[in-house]
Amino acid sequence: MCVTCGCPTTVHAPHSHEHDHHHDHGHSHNHSHGEGTHYHDPHHDDHPDRAAARVLKVEEDILSVNNAYAEDNRRILKQRKILALNFVSSPGSGKTTLLARTLSSKRFTSAVIEGDQSTDIDAERLRATGAPAVQINTGRGCHLDAHMVGHAMGDLGIDKGALDGGILFIENVGNLVCPAAFDLGEAAKVVLLSVTEGEDKPLKYPDMFRAAQVMIVTKSDLLPYVPFDVGQCLANAQKINPAMEHLVLSSSSGEGFDAWLDWLDRARKAV
Repeated sequence: MCVTCGCPTTVHAPHSHEHDHHHDHGHSHNHSHGEGTHYHDPHHDDHPDRAAARVLKVEEDILSVNNAYAEDNRRILKQRKILALNFVSSPGSGKTTLLARTLSSKRFTSAVIEGDQSTDIDAERLRATGAPAVQINTGRGCHLDAHMVGHAMGDLGIDKGALDGGILFIENVGNLVCPAAFDLGEAAKVVLLSVTEGEDKPLKYPDMFRAAQVMIVTKSDLLPYVPFDVGQCLANAQKINPAMEHLVLSSSSGEGFDAWLDWLDRARKAV
């Protein structure tokens, strides 16, 4: 179990996963990870120092295994000159809408790995743009891990040249906590924050904003109707991560969208 949040995670051997594949317009993966992970409950240990040490050891083991898978993913992506971006945010920030508009621009050769606890609603929506999309359903899990992403990359044919020179968009499960700790092999984490959420999010969830290379403030078309201070939001983000780039845009109105596409083009060419 993930010691950060208690969700199942991937710490066992590569072939101990259970995958349910649905081949109707793509793949849906139902990952069952409970049997491979052993979680020590610190409440069952009489000595708090030993309990804390065991929890820390479990966390280190989980992240170590995940990071090994992430490096495998990164090696393949580098060989194929593919820009991989890990989209992270709270639920409802506009990740899927941003991706749908980006894919519909037809400016890049792209593919998507879509992460949700259940359903393939978002994957179907993105496939409608003409881009290939693989759905990963995490069940009780609240984040993607590098092993899941590696399987999905194989389903997309990335190791065989299906996306050479293009962009792989990874839409993570909506959660501003656990995805911060899990490297998927991406070039950058892109954190979204909608104007309906509040400008204090970077201060409340510093690990996520510290891990991200780019912050996108979304739903800017709603600024006249919500009490959101863009300047304060950017200042808060700078306190946490001074090196993080930022964009402000609306996927609905298109405001700021050209700047986003230009950013993608520069990042892709830099791979």
